[in-house]
Amino acid sequence: MPTTSPPPAQPSPPPGKQAATALAAPPPAGPAGYRQPPGAPPVAPLHGPWADPSLFGRRWPGPGRPATVATLTAVLLAGIVAALSIPLDRPGIGWSVTAVAGVVALIVARAVPGKLSPTAPRPLVAWQPRKLGSDRFGWSVATLALLGVGTFRAAGWLFLLCLATSLLTGALAVAGGRSTRGMLLAALMAPFAGLRALPWLTRGATTARQGGGNGARIAATVAVSAVLLLVFGSLFASADAAFADMIGAVVPDVDAGTVTRWIFVFTVAVCVLGGAAYLRAAPPDLSGPDGSGRRRVTRLEWAVPLSLLVLLFGLFVGVQLTVLFGGSQHVLDTDGLTYAEYARGGFWQLLIVTGLTLLVLAGAARWAPRGTRTDRVLIRAVLGALSVLTLVIVASALHRMDLYADTYGLTRLRVLVSVCEMWLGVVFLLVLGAGLRLRASWLPRTVVAVGVLALLGLAAANPDHLIADRNVSRYEQSGSIDTAYLSQLSADAVPALDRLRGEQRDCALEPVYKDLDENVDDRRGTNLARERAREVLAKNPPVYHSTCATRP
Repeated sequence: MPTTSPPPAQPSPPPGKQAATALAAPPPAGPAGYRQPPGAPPVAPLHGPWADPSLFGRRWPGPGRPATVATLTAVLLAGIVAALSIPLDRPGIGWSVTAVAGVVALIVARAVPGKLSPTAPRPLVAWQPRKLGSDRFGWSVATLALLGVGTFRAAGWLFLLCLATSLLTGALAVAGGRSTRGMLLAALMAPFAGLRALPWLTRGATTARQGGGNGARIAATVAVSAVLLLVFGSLFASADAAFADMIGAVVPDVDAGTVTRWIFVFTVAVCVLGGAAYLRAAPPDLSGPDGSGRRRVTRLEWAVPLSLLVLLFGLFVGVQLTVLFGGSQHVLDTDGLTYAEYARGGFWQLLIVTGLTLLVLAGAARWAPRGTRTDRVLIRAVLGALSVLTLVIVASALHRMDLYADTYGLTRLRVLVSVCEMWLGVVFLLVLGAGLRLRASWLPRTVVAVGVLALLGLAAANPDHLIADRNVSRYEQSGSIDTAYLSQLSADAVPALDRLRGEQRDCALEPVYKDLDENVDDRRGTNLARERAREVLAKNPPVYHSTCATRP
């Protein structure tokens, strides 16, 4: 009976070749950036749109390890602080407390990497703390300052502007971005980072639970602490009325609405802070192309159109000097022209001309050749002249708005328009500086930084108080005042409106007094402007008059 001989044994490679073969073998299947330890089961990759390693055309593989215990603890504790501190209906100190807690959480999450269990996937590259660059440090400080406005100013519209701007500065602080494209990508990636952070945090919690029970111990510690504080705090509160009052001032009344608000704020805060920790752990590549392969146009193709545009600007400014700086006499001498048309025409002219001019300057700076000395001189002369002529229009619009405010009084919209105009004027000065140096890599982030500084300067100027003070001074000179509009201002305006007398004072302050009386601040909504307004109004409370003009 024939027998089948076994296949010949393959000779084993020498020890050196065995190591080389092991290094050349592909790693086990798992998420990008992971290396499995020997004998560990393969780790399933993340699924879902938030796990896509490329986003907006950028490679974004994510962190090389799950979220550590330090990261999970810091994010969850900061979320609890946010839930207990943020007042959703008003500016208050709770926003500053939450901002500080968030910064501390991100520092802890980044500075304390923690330990992985023996069966946890290992990163291909060892974890290394990264230094916070000067740009990111500046954006972090700006975010804290913007959210801190809610502690000192009571104007809700102003704080909303600061809150919206803080979202941009916060994204730049954690994701980086130096060019226009990079900053835009950082702002767009921030919401997606919150979604991508959820499986990352979940995987970190699973790893911590499998690696020795650290997560369970932390949870048990928190639970025991909460139970002890609740039991003994309740006993002390029932034993002493003064202690009960103190506890009642610190601990809010718990009802269905409060619990719902806590859950909502906690969820949002964890998503935001988790996304920020995710971006800090795995910063995306936001560097743009260096422009070496950029197609340039010829000197004739760009110089002729822009030179003609400069001539048109010069002709307009030269002919319209009377229109631009004619002032009140020009309005009086022109049939059918009103101050409103005079000021608004300058404002919309500024927006349209400035926006188009910035686009033209950006296109010329991108595609105009600068290889020869003639090219560099030409681009400086043409773009510089265009910027200077646009600055004349900026000055004209500011002059028009000043005349408009002198005639009809100051409002929030007019203040914002003036600040916007001044910011655009500074932008064109920066463009001039970039054109002289022919280097504009610093320009995008400087423009954003100047805008943030302008908003913080507006908050420091206290716009509602400024509006009230200017209108009261105008009333003292002309005897004309719009108390219906002034009554819509926030508590920031109370010290200025207190200068009024009689019925005018009562009509301007009574709605503010009523709002402050009905909406008492708790510890979360502590606000210096509202506290000062309550002190002023307590000395001389306004009286309701049925003859006061109602708010529109």
